[in-house]
Amino acid sequence: MMSTKNNTITTFEEHLDKRYGELGSLKRTEFEIKAKAFAIGEVLKEERKLAKMTQEQLAEKTGTKKSFISRIENGHSDIQLSTLYRIFEQGLGKRVNLIFS
Repeated sequence: MMSTKNNTITTFEEHLDKRYGELGSLKRTEFEIKAKAFAIGEVLKEERKLAKMTQEQLAEKTGTKKSFISRIENGHSDIQLSTLYRIFEQGLGKRVNLIFS
């Protein structure tokens, strides 16, 4: 914990450790996966709207279903990497780059 004068401030990492367990724990890993799925969904929704496309139009362009696009945008789908590439690159004309650290 960080201290400033008489106040104690909990860092975000400490909050996550307390709520979901330390990095590497099953509960924390599940949380991290869900958080990333949510983030991907938000990026997809934003890029689709910037392209002035409906979920139905994007689904048609990429050979998926509107309900699947909706599930991704809401962070409720475990998307395959090949599908992610197809939706962003073929459907939205965006390049996908992965970074491993």
